Amino acid sequence: MKTILKGTKKEVVIGDSRPFTMIGEKINPTGSKKLAAALTEGNLDFVRDLALRQISWGADVLDVNVGVPGLDEPPLMKSVVEMLAGVVDVPLCIDSGHPAVLEAGLKAAPGKPLVNSVNGEERLLESVLPLVKERGAAVIGLTMDENGIPKTAEERVAIAEKIIARAAKYGIPVEDIIIDPLVLTVGSDSKAAMVTLQTIALLKEKIGVNVNLGASNVSFGLPERHTINMAFLSLGIQAGATCAITDAVKLGATIRATDVLLGKDDFAMKYIKYFRQCEALRVKEANGV
Repeated sequence: MKTILKGTKKEVVIGDSRPFTMIGEKINPTGSKKLAAALTEGNLDFVRDLALRQISWGADVLDVNVGVPGLDEPPLMKSVVEMLAGVVDVPLCIDSGHPAVLEAGLKAAPGKPLVNSVNGEERLLESVLPLVKERGAAVIGLTMDENGIPKTAEERVAIAEKIIARAAKYGIPVEDIIIDPLVLTVGSDSKAAMVTLQTIALLKEKIGVNVNLGASNVSFGLPERHTINMAFLSLGIQAGATCAITDAVKLGATIRATDVLLGKDDFAMKYIKYFRQCEALRVKEANGV
């Protein structure tokens, strides 16, 4: 199954036989005081630089979230998306828990964007899916509902099936739905990662849908988080995940190496090109270029 996204010029195809798709996570003020301040000040140059750096380090798609308390998000999202559409050619992922913000971003986004996200809650199914259909976008479906995140893989897959069935009623094809099986920290539940991996495997077996990972949650509260994130991401790709909202700078090499090991990069050509590109970027950034 292939999910196709489009930017101003670039088309990204997400699928099992394709190299893993990196969705750059950095345009999100959650946990970033510098970005929150820039958005508050209307400093879109800071946002532009974040976008260009992520693409330089291999991001295929850019997640865009402008959720800062106290700001009027719909017009801000519109401004940020319009600015990005003028400086990058990759597809955009419009990220908000508020339908009005999603609508503003979708109207401004070029090509075929991705929506982040919907879940099994009735209020979101009824408010977000019509926006996705109207815009002709793709959407990430989170395996949670009014009762929270289920503890078993089977329950999470059932929510995925509910989202897909409801989307079909709006005329949204299954290939335009990417399911996120969700992951909780192994610091508080040693089985959390295993349940997510089991959910991925079951999703691929029963539905064949594309799968997104938010890998960094797995390590929350633990030391040396980067090591755990790298290990989990590789395991998730092996299980069948096809894309992730992640840090392309820190985890791009892990992703490209995993593609090599899974036979998705003939003669490691993409990995070698990526390695050389990153070496040049490290030198430039070290020299302040």
